[in-house]
Amino acid sequence: MRSYLTGPAGTRAAVLAAALLLLAGGGPAVADDGRADRDFTIEDPRITESSGLAASRAHPGVYWTHNDSDDGPYVFAVDSRTGRTVATITMRGVGEPRDVEGISIGPDGDIYVGDIGDNLDGSWSHVWLYRFPEPKELRDATVTAVQYDVKYADGPRDAEALMVHPKTGRVYIASKNGDGGGLYEGPAKLTTGAVNTFRRVDEVPWVTDGAFSPDGGSLVLRSYFSARVYDFEDGRLGESEAVAAPFQRQAESVTYTADGSALMFGSEGLRSGVVRVEVAGREGGRDGAPSKGGDEAGDRGGDRERGSGSGSAAADGSGDGNVALGAAVLVGIAVLWLGLRRRRG
Repeated sequence: MRSYLTGPAGTRAAVLAAALLLLAGGGPAVADDGRADRDFTIEDPRITESSGLAASRAHPGVYWTHNDSDDGPYVFAVDSRTGRTVATITMRGVGEPRDVEGISIGPDGDIYVGDIGDNLDGSWSHVWLYRFPEPKELRDATVTAVQYDVKYADGPRDAEALMVHPKTGRVYIASKNGDGGGLYEGPAKLTTGAVNTFRRVDEVPWVTDGAFSPDGGSLVLRSYFSARVYDFEDGRLGESEAVAAPFQRQAESVTYTADGSALMFGSEGLRSGVVRVEVAGREGGRDGAPSKGGDEAGDRGGDRERGSGSGSAAADGSGDGNVALGAAVLVGIAVLWLGLRRRRG
C-alpha cells in the first residue's frame, strides 16, 4: 500500500529520485567471484520490492527475502552465488498479508515473517507475524504457517524491522516515524488464539530494517542513508557506533551472514543489489561488531570509525565516501532542479 506525491511536491520528489539514481551508479551489485555471501544481484523479476533479508541457517550462502505490500504470502530463497531464486515458499493458513516488511530466523530454525508495515500512519489496531520451519530442501513448496496477532502497548505503529534474538528466541520490532521510533519487545513466548502485546523498551532512530548478530550481542539498525550497531544485553540497547553502510537506491534491508563475518545490505527495485560490509569484531573487539565508519546523528557514545569491507561507502573508515557522495547528490539535484525551472520559464 503506497501513496504517491503529485503536483509540485511530486515534481520535487521525482527530481530527487532521478538524482539519486543517476549518482548512485546505475548498475546493481554483482557476484564478483562466484563465492557465497558476496555482493550479488537479485535476478528474479518477481522480486521488485525486497524489503527484508535473513541468512539461511540450513543452506549456506542462501538468503530469504520477500516483497513489500500487495504481493501475497510468498517468501523467496535467493542463492548469493548466482542471485537466482532457488525456492519459492507459499504460506497457507495466514489470510491475506497486508504489508510484509521484515523477516528473521529464530534459534529453533523457524522463519518469522513480519506483516508489520502500516502506511496509513499507524492506523491498524493490530499486525501479524507468520512462522514456519525453514525447509530442509530448497524447492518450491506450500507450507502451513502459524499466524500471531500483534499489537503495541502504546497504540498502533508503522514498522519495517523484525528481529528474532538468536539465543532467547524473543521477537523484537522497531517502529518508525518522522521523529524516530521505538524498539518493542514481544512476550517471552508468542501464543495463538490471543493478542501478543509488544512493549516499548527503548528509543531508536528512523529504521527500515534490523538484525541481531549470530551471538546475540549486537543489533544493527539501518535507515535509508545510514546504519548503527548497538551493544545488546539483557534485552536492552547499549552503546552504539556508526556503520559504513553502502549508499543504495532505496535502502530497505540488512542481515548478518550466518557466520557473523559480515553484514549484507539490500535494496528495493528490480534487479536490486545486495552489498557485503565486513565485520571487524575479530580484530578489535567482540564478534558481531561490524567495521565502523559513515556518519549519523544521535550517537549513544563516541564513534570509533574503522575501515569497512567490500561495497561500503567509506572504505578507509573516515566517512569521506559518504560525504563526497552526499555532496555529489546535492549538486546533481541542484542541476536538475535549475533545468526544470528554466523549462518552465
